[in-house]
Amino acid sequence: MKNLVYLLLVVISIPVSALATEQATDPSTREMDRINWMEFQEWIPNKINTVLLPTGTLEPHGVANNGADNTAPFAISTTIAKRTNAMVAPTLAYGMTGSLAAYPGAFKMSAEVYKPFVKEILQGLVKNKFKNIIIINGHGGGQTAVLKEVAAEIANEHGVRTLVINWWSFAADITQEVFNENGGHAGWNENAFIQAIDPSLIQQDRYNDDLATPYPQNGSWSATPFPSSIGLYQEGEGYIKFDQKKADEYFTKVTDKMASFIVEIKTKWDKAGL
Repeated sequence: MKNLVYLLLVVISIPVSALATEQATDPSTREMDRINWMEFQEWIPNKINTVLLPTGTLEPHGVANNGADNTAPFAISTTIAKRTNAMVAPTLAYGMTGSLAAYPGAFKMSAEVYKPFVKEILQGLVKNKFKNIIIINGHGGGQTAVLKEVAAEIANEHGVRTLVINWWSFAADITQEVFNENGGHAGWNENAFIQAIDPSLIQQDRYNDDLATPYPQNGSWSATPFPSSIGLYQEGEGYIKFDQKKADEYFTKVTDKMASFIVEIKTKWDKAGL
């Protein structure tokens, strides 16, 4: 009886916070701008050494929000963070908007400013002891080339491992699988992705097919600004249909593929001893 009482006293004397820490299998949040610095120190890098960095820009997207290129990679990152055992860095919301820069609400950063800015951010992630830096990119054009270039420089200069993924092109096969046709900038695929994340960001009543223009094939013409905020990759395909079931299916399949791929790349890095 005395031994039992002594054991109970020992258990009661252990701080509740200590028990919670021992039992915790996940940090209180996966978002870097929401976590406390002391908790961050407890988890990084001993338990988590991967960070997901969403990158995008502000530009028109048909009847979706101007920040769709930020909304998508952030939602992907928070959805797959636990499966990839990663933290999520704050979104880099300003990027290298191209031929849509003249539209209301758009912002444009030059490569001369964007490249050193991104490099400083990646260096900060290295300083915070992340071994794997995964850029989940939501905007293409020249921005993709800059991100790949800077990510390679950081990997070689600091001995870390970097990966850049353009989610929409990575998911091109899933676009065909779910919609049975090609998509486009702010086309059915991207609009559906945003619709799955937050339907309130889609203004369906403003849509008509005349808002879309197919991109020129074989460089046959060029227009600045581009005449439509919806650019179709292929003639006759990608016009928006507001199908919530397909939107949800698309989001699930894209994020599943992204998570599996990141885990696969990390496993191969580890096996190679890199």
